[in-house]
Amino acid sequence: MTRNTIRRAAPLALGLALVAGSAMAEDVELRPGAGRELVEQNCNSCHTSAYVQMNSAFLNEAGWTAEVNKMVNVFHAPVPPEDIPRIIAYLTAQYGAR
Repeated sequence: MTRNTIRRAAPLALGLALVAGSAMAEDVELRPGAGRELVEQNCNSCHTSAYVQMNSAFLNEAGWTAEVNKMVNVFHAPVPPEDIPRIIAYLTAQYGAR
């Protein structure tokens, strides 16, 4: 990358970071569907539902499975094991990348 490219990209990167940060600060209402209450109970205890909406453009079933498993196994989110498949099913059905 040249210095000129970096100089032109910096304002865009800053703008995107500000938009992402403000979206994370506000909670959004999740779409209705089976499993919504599990996402609200389990996932929203650590972050807002804006996180779900922001990632919906990128994650399909495999992506949501990896994301939920990361939250549980790496970040130690206290999600009951029996809720995990229903959370993944909801996220895939309502917010899976198409």
